[in-house]
Amino acid sequence: MYKVVKNAEEAIHDITDNSTIHLGGFGLCGIPENCIAALAKKGVKGLTCISNNAGVEGFGIGILLHQRQVKKMISSYVGENAEFERQLLSGELEVDLIPQGTLAERCRAAAAGIPAFFTPAGYGTEVAEGKEVREFDGKMYIMEHWLKADFSIIKAWKGDTDGNLIYRKTTRNFNLPMAGAGRITIAEVEELVPAGQLDPDQIHTPGIFIKRIFEGEKFEKRIEQRTVSKKA
Repeated sequence: MYKVVKNAEEAIHDITDNSTIHLGGFGLCGIPENCIAALAKKGVKGLTCISNNAGVEGFGIGILLHQRQVKKMISSYVGENAEFERQLLSGELEVDLIPQGTLAERCRAAAAGIPAFFTPAGYGTEVAEGKEVREFDGKMYIMEHWLKADFSIIKAWKGDTDGNLIYRKTTRNFNLPMAGAGRITIAEVEELVPAGQLDPDQIHTPGIFIKRIFEGEKFEKRIEQRTVSKKA
């Protein structure tokens, strides 16, 4: 199966209105910038976006929120986007806030084919409302279900034509567990090389999880809050 596509537009060609999408990245680190821009250009509506974050105004998922393309956000960290806050408080946007570790595990569980698991995170809070609770070794746990989607859109540092991926540092946080959590996983990479050029011991996501892959045209790699040391 040949997995390489020409660009982001071709990669997301069958994403339609009301799709559920995993979007990789940690904050703005390692987000699939090219695919998000292509989704904004295509103008699909009613999206349910599963992401660690909600982007910032004018970048990342923030672009989709600004254009009213997102119906629901399933996230763990949303504090950098004023437009997200406005839509939430006005009732324009559905929001499901999930503890960050639980979100990552629900994505990983979907990729691994595990329909449910128990975690202590959220027990005794609103997070546990309506969920099954069990005791293990004297500690209370709540049951969480896998978090599947129509598409997983992720970003990697390097990839090969068979879909094998290597991430760099923090970018691995949510891109890795989301790979395979969607019915179709799309990977955009900074560098695409022929199959066989990547060191097998360095591969983080094997190509079996990837359906489409392409080399991104450019990556801004913005920083949410730039902090620099003061001169002495």
